[in-house]
Amino acid sequence: MASPPLAPARAGNTLRRNQRGAVALFLVPFFVLFALVMVAPVVYAGWMSAFREQSSGLGFGGVERTFAGLANYSAVLADPEFRTSFLHVATYCALYIPVVIGAALGLALLVDSGYARAKRFFQLAFFLPHAVPGLIAAIIWIYLYTPGLSPVVEWIDDAGGSWNFLSPAHSLSSMVNIAVWQWIGYNMVIFFAALQAVPREVVEAATVDGAGAWRIALGIKVPVIRSSVVMTVLFTCVGAIQLFTEPRLLSDKAQALGNDWSPTMYIVSKAFVDQDYAAAAAASLLLALVAGALSFVVTRIGKRWQES
Repeated sequence: MASPPLAPARAGNTLRRNQRGAVALFLVPFFVLFALVMVAPVVYAGWMSAFREQSSGLGFGGVERTFAGLANYSAVLADPEFRTSFLHVATYCALYIPVVIGAALGLALLVDSGYARAKRFFQLAFFLPHAVPGLIAAIIWIYLYTPGLSPVVEWIDDAGGSWNFLSPAHSLSSMVNIAVWQWIGYNMVIFFAALQAVPREVVEAATVDGAGAWRIALGIKVPVIRSSVVMTVLFTCVGAIQLFTEPRLLSDKAQALGNDWSPTMYIVSKAFVDQDYAAAAAASLLLALVAGALSFVVTRIGKRWQES
């Protein structure tokens, strides 16, 4: 007689155990991959950065690894090329981030407006550059930037102008142009998806009250999607500080860029040119630290903007 009341409790416990098992089944692969792909490399880089390889004796005894502590970090921070690479990226971000975020937001608002036609076509057209493989994009832009080959340069010359995309004065803008071309459609799709959550009755009420398209866009739509804007700015900042493809693409043609123009190029040069893996590991962790600090700052500023 006492067993029937306990049956529901046992069934509930069994159900909870099954739920926990299902949750573990989905979460364990993620944490295993995260540990292998993210945690383990960071730990290994930290271990490598704490040692230094040096020749023993007169150079006939091979190479021995000695504990260096923070010496590799001090050497990297004292290297003017490493410090200058951050100044280069800061200048790049000051130009690139406002352009790509502003243009993507403007395009999203334009496509979302009531005046737009063929919205699906324009979404696909703007997103297609992001889908182009990096190697093909590299070939396209090298062709378009190289004097004597580029039809763009030829058109400018025929019009009486003069523009060298690979000159020291224009290499930064050429680099920004490549990144904007690749990422503007991606960010636009994020903004457009967020704009679909804006209550249409609010927009219609504002229209009835006499609000124009600009007032609706800036006063209603943009405040509603502020969280998406902050997220996109955060991802753009983190991606920009890891800049590698664009300067590496142009470094062979634009000699002013050099092989250590950005922090990631400096790390690759240290590791695969100088064979100084300890310094490369230290520089990588310093770059990760800067990226984390930048993410914190952007998140805090974005949170204040959303609460205002």
